This record gives sequence, C-alpha cells and structure tokens, in this order.
Amino acid sequence: MGLAELFKRPDRARAELLKLSLEEACYVVIDTELTGLDSRKDSIVSLGAVKMTGGRIDVGNTFYKMVKPQTDFTSESVVVHGITPSDVAELSSIDSVIDEFLAFCTGCVVIGHFLSLDLLFLNKELKRLSHGAFNNPIVDTCSIHDWIKHQGGDFSRHFGQNGDKDLFSLATKYGIQVTGAHNALMDAFVTAQLFQRFLGLLPKLGVKTIKDLVKIGRP
Repeated sequence: MGLAELFKRPDRARAELLKLSLEEACYVVIDTELTGLDSRKDSIVSLGAVKMTGGRIDVGNTFYKMVKPQTDFTSESVVVHGITPSDVAELSSIDSVIDEFLAFCTGCVVIGHFLSLDLLFLNKELKRLSHGAFNNPIVDTCSIHDWIKHQGGDFSRHFGQNGDKDLFSLATKYGIQVTGAHNALMDAFVTAQLFQRFLGLLPKLGVKTIKDLVKIGRP
C-alpha cells in the first residue's frame, strides 16, 4: 500500500507509523501562540511547525501562520508573544489555514513541549470545524525529560538537580540558543533541538520505536 493510499486510512497509517524506528520516522514539532490560557474564552493567534526526519531538523520545511483570533487578546498574552490586535486585524481566521496545517502534520509524529495546552486549543478548533481530534501519535518533550531523568544511573547526570522545566529553561541547560520573545515557529525550532538531544539518549534506554516513544512521552 502506497503512502497516498495509506493516509486515506488514518488508523492504519498510525499503526504503521508506530512500528518505525526513531531514526526512520517523520516528526512535526509544533507550537502555538494564544490570546490567553483559558480554552473556554481564549483562542489561537499563531501556529508554527518544523519537520524532522529522525534526528535531522529540516530547516527548510516549516509552517508558520498568524491568524485573526476568535477572541480578544489579553494584555498578558501580548507581552509574551508580541503579537498585537493590529498585527492580525486584516488576517483570515484559523478556519482558512487549519487544513493546510493538518496536511503538514500528515504521516508524522507530533512533538511539542507542554503539548497538552496546544492540543486543547487545536482540538477545540478541529471539533468546531467537524474535523475530529488529532489522530497522529503525540509526544511531549517535557514528559520525555521526566522519564529519562528518573531512569537514574549514568543518564540522570544529563539533568542535574530539580529545576524549571519550561522550554527556555531546558534549552538553556542544553546550550540551545533562545531569543527573548516567544514566536510559534522559533519555539518549534527550540523544541526540535531539545527533542534532537533526547533522541541521542533514548536508544541506550531501550526506546527504539515510535510505539516505545509514545509510551514514555504522553502529554
């Protein structure tokens, strides 16, 4: 069965993807920026994603869209991501880009940091548009961090003492360069580099397939 036919059957596609080794799989590392953190009254203002094949980040294969949100901005969110109402006033809503985003994610494991928040907002929009929830295998880099840290032995030294687990704190710990302001695409790149570091450790801990990865990386 060819890939085009396979991805017309998402359950079959997922099953085939779970069998792949970590180095064989395609990953999409995603991030969102929001008008606020309450999914009942806030919404997405930008989507960013970058593709990976195994441990290689494909810097030329990215997705980035700002959209006019469904709800008003909070002042706190503008401070975080720097996107203002005037920046998106003339843009289309998420309805016009969601299909393109889903196509970008097709056939790949979806990776993110504290991914449950992004998924909460994305699945709200998918439900509203009658798309159904994400069917991709989902992996959270924060969960991977916690799992590796608790393996002990030689691997625990990579994590040191307890500390902040936000993306920028972990990136700093691993020598990954970050900028001061949040941007969905730039944060996706930082997350991809963090995931890249973890991929180098996981096979030594017995995590060799996507099925193994999903088991330890649940949001």
